[in-house]
Amino acid sequence: MSYTLIGEHKKDARANRDGYIAAMTELMENDPTIVHVDCDLGGCINVGKLQAKFPDRVFNAGIAEQNAVGVASGMAAAGMKAFVHSFGCFAARRCFDQAFLAAGYSQVPVHIIGSDPGVTAAFNGATHMPFEDGALYMTVPGAVVIDSCDYVQTKSLTKKLAEYPKLSYMRLIRKNFKTIYADGSEFEIGKGVTLKDGKDVTIIASGIMLDEALRAEEILSAEGISARVIDMHTWKPIDEELICKAAEETGCIVTAENHQVGCGLGSAVANVLVANKPVPMERVGIQDRFGQVGPQDFLMKEYNLMAEDIVEAVKKVISRK
Repeated sequence: MSYTLIGEHKKDARANRDGYIAAMTELMENDPTIVHVDCDLGGCINVGKLQAKFPDRVFNAGIAEQNAVGVASGMAAAGMKAFVHSFGCFAARRCFDQAFLAAGYSQVPVHIIGSDPGVTAAFNGATHMPFEDGALYMTVPGAVVIDSCDYVQTKSLTKKLAEYPKLSYMRLIRKNFKTIYADGSEFEIGKGVTLKDGKDVTIIASGIMLDEALRAEEILSAEGISARVIDMHTWKPIDEELICKAAEETGCIVTAENHQVGCGLGSAVANVLVANKPVPMERVGIQDRFGQVGPQDFLMKEYNLMAEDIVEAVKKVISRK
């Protein structure tokens, strides 16, 4: 694993979905067993580029996620490595039974990509706004669950998923994200990344919340509070060693996620702490609410997903040390 932090709070000119397509292009050029199955949403992540190059290995299952996962699982059982894409709400809720049994229970390499996680669904609104998608897949034995943050990380982890022999689920921000890493950065499934060192508190974040965590660290630093920032891109298997080390050295933890706090990153970190190193902890994220229609910036404020909310949680958790 090697990475270079940019963290300048600037939007990437590239769409995050193109990180997935760039990785898939490389993978499919080098491995004839890799296939992509879409659910009539190929235009949303530019699958047309794959279709043009690999017409015999890109399939449109239509608006039928259950069938798409069943077809992908069948191909995986026959020796293929299958990637499946739909919006996160459909890629999780609608086809979960098929994902659990046909892919998970059968232990075949099916890699499900759920785009527009959480508030990034924006104007698609409540019905399309998954705050629980990661939680569902975290219940599948042996499954990998990833919340990637930018183009570079998505590209790297997509290639790593192609090597994983069982079910996986990756939350994919399509657009409207801040660049965290420089080109060429590489990541490992199950290994978090310490982006900033600190001694007073540790902030553990992923996805769109990683840039907010870095902004929070800057605010806290100006106030004399030393915050460690960890990118926990893999929720399962989670990096227990890194979490325990942070708890030991900083004495308290704040998590930040674009997901329900009771069943996502925050709960996964809490499980590690309660079993190994109990310390004060606060969780920033969706607090048992449904989604709604609106621009992403508005929704992040509405659901208290801003750097200022992380700062408030940090001050609260430090007071509990």
